[in-house]
Amino acid sequence: MSPSRSMLLVGEGNFSFSASVSQAYAETETSITATCLQQQDEALRHEGAAGNVQIIKDSGGTVLFGVDCTKLGECASLQGRVFDRVVFNFPHCGRKSGVKKNRELLRNFFLSCVQVLAEDGEVHVSLCNGQGGTPADQPRREWHNSWQVAAMAAEAHLILSDIRPFESEKYQSYKCTGYRSQDKGFHVEKALLHVFTHSLPYTSARTLKVEEAVEGEKVQYNVPAELSDYMFRGFLCSGSVHPVRLAQDFLLEGLAEKWSVSMTTETIPFLLTAKQLQTCCHDVDSTHCYWIHLLQKDLNSDTHTSENKEKDRLTFSDSKRGVDSQDAQSATCVTSDKVDRVKRKGAESLRSACSLDVDPEGESALYMLRPSLLPQMEELLIKKEELINNAGSHSETEVNNKSVEVEGNKEEPCEGCNGVTSLLFGISGLVFRSIPINLWALPVFHELLLRGVFPSECEPITLLGQRLETLLAPYGVSLITEQGGLRLTAQPMGLVGKVFTSNACDNISHISVTVSLNLDLLAALLFSLPDWRLLWSHDPRFSKQFGLHPSPGTPFRPFSLFPEHFSFDISFWTGPTWEEKKFHAAVREASHGTVEQVKLIDRFSHPDLSQTSYCYRLIYHSHTHALSHTQALQFHKHLESLLSSRLQVTIR
Repeated sequence: MSPSRSMLLVGEGNFSFSASVSQAYAETETSITATCLQQQDEALRHEGAAGNVQIIKDSGGTVLFGVDCTKLGECASLQGRVFDRVVFNFPHCGRKSGVKKNRELLRNFFLSCVQVLAEDGEVHVSLCNGQGGTPADQPRREWHNSWQVAAMAAEAHLILSDIRPFESEKYQSYKCTGYRSQDKGFHVEKALLHVFTHSLPYTSARTLKVEEAVEGEKVQYNVPAELSDYMFRGFLCSGSVHPVRLAQDFLLEGLAEKWSVSMTTETIPFLLTAKQLQTCCHDVDSTHCYWIHLLQKDLNSDTHTSENKEKDRLTFSDSKRGVDSQDAQSATCVTSDKVDRVKRKGAESLRSACSLDVDPEGESALYMLRPSLLPQMEELLIKKEELINNAGSHSETEVNNKSVEVEGNKEEPCEGCNGVTSLLFGISGLVFRSIPINLWALPVFHELLLRGVFPSECEPITLLGQRLETLLAPYGVSLITEQGGLRLTAQPMGLVGKVFTSNACDNISHISVTVSLNLDLLAALLFSLPDWRLLWSHDPRFSKQFGLHPSPGTPFRPFSLFPEHFSFDISFWTGPTWEEKKFHAAVREASHGTVEQVKLIDRFSHPDLSQTSYCYRLIYHSHTHALSHTQALQFHKHLESLLSSRLQVTIR
């Protein structure tokens, strides 16, 4: 932490702490302003106060009397000033006040001090051991019997960024006073210094309008509001140091030591048609798809060729955000007649054993946000093969220019598994799942998909599993063998990837193997993130930790410590039909993503009114923003309003 340039000390008693600080910073450019609540005559009655005030002034500091730390914005002497650090040592209401009054003191102080705190400033609050109510207090009081310092700071949109021991020995002349409004000191043994900083403000969900080419036709659609903050973030762009990109690089480099890995650089649309998903619907539940209704469809769109497909721009309407990801570059356009050939050629070999029951809503929508990259992987591979076969070496060169090969010290997995048979073709990008809210249930994540064709005698499932286990087992990933492949799991998130075979290869002596990995969950494992939502934080304190390319296993250092959980129930009457997925979508939107768990705790159907009552319990919690009880309640009230207007429920 860099030294403060301006420091405000509030709630001083005998000014001994301010005097010690003034002496410590005497040779620097830091300015000290010391204040106390009492008027000058009363304040100077404290033992040693007059001498300490003189030390402060001699060191170039300022002393102000009659300053209420809960009304700093009203102090005329502080008007127009901002401070890099505001310090409140051992706050106390005075006399024998209880925890509720001291909580209120803290809350009002925090709300007041942000009015004079610099944008990158810090608030330092020292408390006796046990008062703060955080796990750093040992022994820890029951939460209701503590001052709940982190929760009180959150009311002023401040987050607890650091806790460290209060080093009284650094301030030789410091003599704490004011215990129960007397010239008695507090017990500073094991006291803790709490450091608070500004939280980023919450931003409202907004509708993004996207235009892209799907099967040779330009279409426009709105992205669901609850997904708006996940779009066009550019985590996988070239040069990115986001942990999702670092996780991908780690995996690709590890696999490249055994096999050649070629990653496509072509941009693929977010939208899929229902027919595309039916072609290869491996383990995709249509009820978990985000079905999309188009705003506009260009039915007169000409068939595009490889020469003009780069002119098809993927755009989105958001004046506040720049286009900074490869998702926002030219959209890949597959001509409609080519897609028909692809489907005719691959329908039998690529169709999964499971059958896709198209969602009733989807039958009219026909389009969905891609729940998997597998359909587009299939089309890219077939298109690549066709271009090579139809146009010879020139097209082969063109196709190869649209991929990036990951270099490594490749070792042949077994005799005869060289050449094209040892090539893994890869693609990565966002996928979308409309799933119920749960702690490790991701509505959006980055999927890494790899496909290779191997001689059957190589036992490629086993070889790939062994390599993935070598890479990921140190981070808690376990491999479970199942029919036709492997499942990669980890605690507490569950499934993080799969390895499975497909029937895409006509030659029975070869086997096609696909690897699907959830990069977001793996990034959380590799860097010990407590919550996947941190990956989507806009806070520079998050991205700064990855600027130097930390190696996997480097633990993330939270910039918001011990955020509180808040629980609210919501109950309402619905009509005869109820779509729970729309309820979860409304919760995500209204809560700004702060709800981490939703649990149905009661359901009652009225025998006469054809109505059903539902009661859900919502847990609000955020590692990325300050979340106070007041803020969580505002989100909850907004949810009630949204449910009433959008889903026509009657709040109970």
